[in-house]
Amino acid sequence: MLCLMFTWSVPLFAVDGLQLPEHLQQGQLVIGHAPPATQIEFQGHTLRIGADGVFVFGLARDAAPRVELKLRGADGQAQTRMLDVEQRSYPTERVNGLPQQTVTPSPEILARIEREQAAVQAARTRDDAREDFVHGFSLPVAGARISGVYGSQRIDNGVPKAPHMGLDMAVPTGTPVHAPAAGVVTFAAPDLFLTGGTVLIDHGFGLDSSFLHMSRVEVKVGERVKRGQVIGLAGMTGRATGPHVHWGFNWFQVRLDPALLPRPSE
Repeated sequence: MLCLMFTWSVPLFAVDGLQLPEHLQQGQLVIGHAPPATQIEFQGHTLRIGADGVFVFGLARDAAPRVELKLRGADGQAQTRMLDVEQRSYPTERVNGLPQQTVTPSPEILARIEREQAAVQAARTRDDAREDFVHGFSLPVAGARISGVYGSQRIDNGVPKAPHMGLDMAVPTGTPVHAPAAGVVTFAAPDLFLTGGTVLIDHGFGLDSSFLHMSRVEVKVGERVKRGQVIGLAGMTGRATGPHVHWGFNWFQVRLDPALLPRPSE
């Protein structure tokens, strides 16, 4: 299925009320709750904890079978918990017909790509206290055919490339693309070399959605958007063989699977 319904489950473990989902897997956004004054560290990152105790972290595509969560309670007692992570199998996807300069770029084009990617990465350093993610995520386009999945090993024009780190949703050029949740636009550009029309929306706590290959960008950096607001139009700009929207999702620099995001509460 495209997206999974998120439900709070029986805690995997409890430390003075700490709660986590019972089942964890690679590529997952993990949403938990902690009691007041708890400190949590995951892979060297001290997690932000909201007023109601909510916290998040992300499990990478290749997360190990067991990961470590470091805790310190209000009493100052430090504890370590090991979490089991389901390992996934990823398909191989072959994409042909791409402009060759997007697959094996010249030094000049490669320098441009590196500059553009650095600007995108810089937009992913925010750690705002906003909790726009707590209400779940809607699909950004309606009636899409899934043409590319998260984690797949890409072979572009016969050349092995990095894994595909998002969800490709095939729709006609000009199809409205909607914000899946509220947030603040942190990056907006109409013509990046690889990703074309590109928008990033920050949802708080280091979480952001990215939308690539759009034919038109309808928002500006700093703009506050609501769930369902049109942020652009689908297209095939950048490295693409047909009209679609690439939906990516990050916890800071960790790329997660949009298909595993919690859906809005009914």
